[in-house]
Amino acid sequence: MRIWIDLTAPAHPVVFRPLLARLQARGHDVLVTARDYAQTIDLCRLHGIEPTVIGAHGGAGMLRKAGSLVSRTGRLLRRVRRFGPSLAVAHGSNDLALVARMLGVPACNTFDYEWATLQHNVGCRFARRVLVPEAIPLERLSRYGVTEQTLRHYAGIKEEYYLADFEPDRALLGRLGVDARRTVVVVRPPPDVSLYHRRSNPLYIQVLEHIGHDEGVHGVVIPRTQAQRDALRHMALPSVIVPEGAIDAQSLIALADLVISAGGTMNREAVALGTPVYTTYGGRLGAVDEALIRNGLLRPATDVRAIEIVKHERRGATVRRDPDTLVDLILEAA
Repeated sequence: MRIWIDLTAPAHPVVFRPLLARLQARGHDVLVTARDYAQTIDLCRLHGIEPTVIGAHGGAGMLRKAGSLVSRTGRLLRRVRRFGPSLAVAHGSNDLALVARMLGVPACNTFDYEWATLQHNVGCRFARRVLVPEAIPLERLSRYGVTEQTLRHYAGIKEEYYLADFEPDRALLGRLGVDARRTVVVVRPPPDVSLYHRRSNPLYIQVLEHIGHDEGVHGVVIPRTQAQRDALRHMALPSVIVPEGAIDAQSLIALADLVISAGGTMNREAVALGTPVYTTYGGRLGAVDEALIRNGLLRPATDVRAIEIVKHERRGATVRRDPDTLVDLILEAA
């Protein structure tokens, strides 16, 4: 079978790496396209994926996003038509949903945050299968046209699948200049350019100021954009490291004492790897994060003074799930 996968955000190369390997091992011919946004292309190459790069992120404005969608969709249409896929798969790519519909190709749309309204109104309505964690109920998806026939649930969280074979690179801290004798804190900024995240997030700045001058802490901030990287360097915080380019964030999380993140994927990676994690996300929580909070695996942070910044010698339990389970569910859509 010919399968088209579209990667549009930095998390996607990590998510699809084991799925891509298993699809190819089963004899499927796979075309991977990618959008040049943040570290997406660098992370593709870091994980051994050589995509066809088409288009870039439209920026924060609605009109620019719409223009980028139209432009990229046209370019994808020409490239994908030549490939002739029997199945299209993405983690919330509206470009893929539109092109698949134009070509009459069945699409599988997977995601784990249900409040990206514009994205899901396109991606879910055009999908033959919608694949989400079991924590997200049908009632929250029916507004996007999802039905019992199109919906498929999987157990746990996606991070437990793509980290199933993960072993951390223990030399990473040294290469980044991190002093492991200190309390190592990983910080992820809010997704400033995402339409579903439009609230200011002062807690992120408060966290940086709280740890940035603490000689007992080494904070590593993983910015999403060059603008965020430049702003961090302008702050000149002596206890904060800002790496250049894409890094092995999963190893960093596994080796850290604490994660404080305004993003979803990094929070859940910390949960999957047993690292204590606080969420500073300023938008509406999804069902997956709500479940993790109820189970004590993710802690919401509203006041920087309540965040426990200490070394953790004992880690939480890790859960590893078979990625072939997701592959089988994806192939059902063909």
